[in-house]
This record gives sequence, C-alpha cells and structure tokens, in this order.
Amino acid sequence: MNGSSPGVDHEGRSRAGEQESAVAWVESPLQLLCAVEAHHAGLYGARTLVVPRAGQRSLKATRRELRRLSLPEGLVVGEPRERMPRRAWSAGDAFSGQVQLGWLRAAPPRIVIVDDGLATIRLLELLAGRPGAPLLRARATSGPLRAGLGVAAGLRLRLAARRGRLAVFTALPVPGELAQAVRERGVELVAHDFGWLRAQPLSGPGPVERTVVLGTSLVRNGLVHRERYLGWLSALAAEEPIAYFPHRREDPADLALIGRRPGITVHETGAPAELTLRGLTEGQRVLSLPSTAITSLRVLLGRRGVTVEPVDVPDDWWTSRAAPDLRTHLQMFSGATS
Repeated sequence: MNGSSPGVDHEGRSRAGEQESAVAWVESPLQLLCAVEAHHAGLYGARTLVVPRAGQRSLKATRRELRRLSLPEGLVVGEPRERMPRRAWSAGDAFSGQVQLGWLRAAPPRIVIVDDGLATIRLLELLAGRPGAPLLRARATSGPLRAGLGVAAGLRLRLAARRGRLAVFTALPVPGELAQAVRERGVELVAHDFGWLRAQPLSGPGPVERTVVLGTSLVRNGLVHRERYLGWLSALAAEEPIAYFPHRREDPADLALIGRRPGITVHETGAPAELTLRGLTEGQRVLSLPSTAITSLRVLLGRRGVTVEPVDVPDDWWTSRAAPDLRTHLQMFSGATS
C-alpha cells in the first residue's frame, strides 16, 4: 500500500475543484474520524459537511471529543439526522441498506468510501471478485429484496470504478494482490496514516494503568464464549490493574459484570480508541482481541513507545457460529506491523 500524505495529496487534491462541497454520511465513530481525515487529505474539496446518523450514543461522544480539537478548515460536523441526506456521496458502510438505496436514487457523480473496519476489506474483496457479487455483509442472511439491492449497489459501485469515480480511503494494510486487483478495476485506493489526528495536541493524559484492554463485540455477536472472555480478563486483573475501554456494541450487562471484577476499571467514553487513547505514554501497552484498531493504534502510538499487542483467540473460545473462514478473516490483521 502506498504511503500516506504525499500520495493522498497528489491523488485527492488534484480533484478538489470537481466538487465545490461534499456531504459525508457517517454511522460509526471510526467513519466520522476517517471522514475528517479524508477532508484533511483533500478527497472532498474545499468544503465538507459531515452528517452523523441520529440515535448513536457513540457518535455523540465522538463529536464531543472532536470539538476539543482543531477541525480542518472547511469542514463542519452537522446535526445528526435519521436518514442519509440525498446529496451525500461519501459514506463508510457500503453494506448499509440506507447507503445503497441513497446511491441508487441519487446516482452521485463521485463516491468516496471511508474506513469502517474489516468491512472495508470485505468490500474490496467483493469489488475484486466476480462482477455480479452482491454487496452484503459476510454473515448476512438476506431475502430476495435485500439481495437484489446488494446486486444493484454492486453494479453501481463497479460502474463508478470503471469511470474513475470511486475512491476507498483507508488506513488498513490492504494485501498487495488485493490492492492491485481493485486498482485494475478502476478503484482509487488511497492510503492514510491519520495525519490530521497525529498533528493534534493532546487534550489530556491517558489512563494511569500500565495495561489497557480494548473491548470486543465478539461476545455479543455470539462468536466468542462469554465465560472464556471474562475469565481471561479476571486473570489479567489478578496480575495488575487494567483499564478497560468497551467496544461500542458491547452488552451493558457484560460491562456491569466486568466493572465488578477486582482490578478492572471500565472507561465508558463512547469515542473511538484512536481519540481516547492518544495520551498513552512510553511503557504502557494496549491489548486487543482481533480488531482493526490494532493497526490504527500502532500508527498513532508506536512512535511514542506504546506497544499494541494483538491477542489471538484460543480455539476453545470460539463458538459454533464462528466458521473457520470467518475466524481467519477476523484475525487477518492480528500479526500486522505498523
């Protein structure tokens, strides 16, 4: 994958005049953060309105954290809305039914997709695969109507790629063969390394504990046994105090159980780890089950002497719902280096 700032400026800013203003629709904290980075990198043009989806507590927390920073010139984070604005041509979740319908109805002249975790890699795999493959989530079970929408959305994106009007903006280390395949199909694959966020001053210190654990959605999604996961946390806390930063989709009942365990302090910030853990210092470490946050935190914290350690999921943690190919997909970045 190419380096960040030089490649992004050359590819992104060269089209700044194509759109006087952009509207980006975001449905998760990571999408919101990456939309800010995309504007900073020049993919949107001079003015950008970022519209968060309404009803998301984590998005509200992320907006609050961003207000403490100096947003790039020309970018405004607007008020939350229930529905994707008709003018939106940038989004993060290409598998969202609302996003797919929006792109089919509005037929935007250009589409920019920002990071949404491992879903970004799944999207690239589908775009590089057979032409008629529907854009559906990896574990989705869809009826005829939803599958039909996925097929139509796939055709829309592939057509945009052939016309040079589809860009994917990502901080993930896309495998070389996959990157080449999507570029051959016309997708503009733009790398970044959180250049805007890295340039921002720290708003305060991080947690005092040496060890920070990132929460996971694998338990709530039924892919990892709850007892195994909670037992692992208890074993860690028996060795030293740990700071626990929940995943935005963790079950509140599970968080209550975790918070009652000795040696564990739960920090329910709601904002993404990329924002909340910037204050960590040399000698501290971050532990995480499979997550794309491993990659981004290595980029943000590695130069400060903070280690970000992936935790491979033992075989007996997985439930029967976690098929072997899904396990491989989830852990694809566990060993990646920054």
